[in-house]
Amino acid sequence: MKNLILETENLSKQYGEQMAVRNVSLQIERGSIYGLLGPNGAGKSTTLKMLVGLLRPTGGRIILDGRPWQRESLSKIGSLIESPALYGNLTAEENLLVHTRLLKIPKTKITEVLETVNLKNTGKKRVSQFSMGMKQRLGIAAALLNDPELLILDEPTNGLDPFGIQELRELIVSFSEKGMTVILSSHILSEVSQVADTIGIISGGKLLFQGMPDSDENLENFFTEVILKGGKNCEWTEI
Repeated sequence: MKNLILETENLSKQYGEQMAVRNVSLQIERGSIYGLLGPNGAGKSTTLKMLVGLLRPTGGRIILDGRPWQRESLSKIGSLIESPALYGNLTAEENLLVHTRLLKIPKTKITEVLETVNLKNTGKKRVSQFSMGMKQRLGIAAALLNDPELLILDEPTNGLDPFGIQELRELIVSFSEKGMTVILSSHILSEVSQVADTIGIISGGKLLFQGMPDSDENLENFFTEVILKGGKNCEWTEI
């Protein structure tokens, strides 16, 4: 029996006559890294925003730890959706202090998460002087303040140079090694293929594939085939 931390059943989001997400049923195993792949505009961000309560689903349901999603579920979830919300005139520590006060978390947690993302020694340097990679890592640090069981990262490598991408990749793998579950959305196939245990391919708001292609399968070719065929002729792999 699968040990799922999160699943969705026919999750949908409609704007007027447009279906942004259509009957998406995800299965996320506890402790895994789940790569949600798709072209820009495929419905990835909309799906993730529903998982963290930023958008209300039009249909379907979300189940976390075997229970229907409620506002209280957010205590188990950390997220970085799109760009991190940071104050450029504050230091890394000061930015996180704002979050601890909002979340009513002891400020002693700040040192721990800054060490986790390798930003402990930034001192009085203002965030406006940070590189893009440092800002992304600070956004992840904020997401870690509540000790989440599930970490959701939406396109975290956007705008990063190769060194920043490598740092972030190693960080994500370290979370999984500690037992945390990570959902990572991206349109960069090579990055996801290096860290993900399971992938979901979404296009046009539909989940076309969920599982892992054969080890000898080229992910880029597989992805293209799934997108072009709309998933109709693809074999589904159990996760």
